[in-house]
Amino acid sequence: MLLVLLLWAAGLGAAAQFGKISILYDPLRATYGGHGEVALGLVVSIVGMVGLIFGTTAGLLVARIGPRRAIVTALAAGAAMSALQSLMPAYPLMLASRVIEGASHLAIVVVGPTMIAALAPEHRRPLAMTLWSSFFGVTYTILALIGPHLTPTGLFLGHAAYMAALAAILSRTLPPDPKGQALPMTNLLAQHAAIYASPRLAAPAMGFCCYTFLYVAVLTLLPPETPETHRALIAAGMPLVSIAVSLTLGVQLLKRMSAVRIVQLGYLIAIPGFLLLWTFWGQGAGMVAGGFLLSAALGIVQGASFASIPELNATPENRARAAGAVAQLGNLGTTTGTPVLAALLASAGPTGLAAAAVLLCGLGIGVHQLQARRRAQRAD
Repeated sequence: MLLVLLLWAAGLGAAAQFGKISILYDPLRATYGGHGEVALGLVVSIVGMVGLIFGTTAGLLVARIGPRRAIVTALAAGAAMSALQSLMPAYPLMLASRVIEGASHLAIVVVGPTMIAALAPEHRRPLAMTLWSSFFGVTYTILALIGPHLTPTGLFLGHAAYMAALAAILSRTLPPDPKGQALPMTNLLAQHAAIYASPRLAAPAMGFCCYTFLYVAVLTLLPPETPETHRALIAAGMPLVSIAVSLTLGVQLLKRMSAVRIVQLGYLIAIPGFLLLWTFWGQGAGMVAGGFLLSAALGIVQGASFASIPELNATPENRARAAGAVAQLGNLGTTTGTPVLAALLASAGPTGLAAAAVLLCGLGIGVHQLQARRRAQRAD
């Protein structure tokens, strides 16, 4: 399991490629704020845009060049970009470094679950995949604790050193890339279509998109709407509840049920959480209860979504393609969820937000049901 932990550590570094800018948003305004708020926001979001555009292509590319080469190169590139960012370069150069960092991030989040699924023993694979799924929440918690005590230069250089060390360690410890028939990189449009037409390759990503649409949005929108006496509790508690439930109850459920069924169960449990929020909107204790319930439920969805990749796809090549689709649709949900739900909250109040959230939970259940039916028909 040492290699699994090292790959998870690489995931923490990838998540920090987002989180370090979020933590430093106000200090960076002093340097880049003159370009406008939209330009400053682009420094944060452009990493996700790379994944949104090239996620599935990255899955194909990783399957072609080999996972070890891909992740070591990505970590080294990430280290170089963080070192460059520590110099607080001119805005165009900072933005260019973030684009390269987006490609680095994408390669890591495609390779990570693919290699963990291959390296983890069968009886520990559910735990390993659930551990991987926690990398964003754990990273943001760590950064929230240490970020305020570091200067931008210190945080960028610390991240660079972390990524460089992992690149060196993984280059020596990961097994060599297998030699075999590489997936062709011609006719990428047709290959994208084939991935999303497959009920095995596309199902994890389609279910995960609903999760990212909801989870990032509620973490952003709920704390400001919660009474001040309970605001810190819901802001800090929701991600911790999600991680804890995923690594405990979620792992135990994966030993007894299919990952797909657990994703559906998580969405089903999240519905009462959103209804609880709607009922007690503006009341601190009620909002905390609803937020914790839906965080626990979505934590189950998070871990089981990654566990469904190896459950539905047997070969490393197909797992890489499925992980690329997860990265792509996950970024679609992350990018669109907060602005859409914020607009609904502003125009229709908590009723609009709750109705949309329940609809998305139903969609997450329904899309997996449809894909399971398609898989059954193909097996006949």
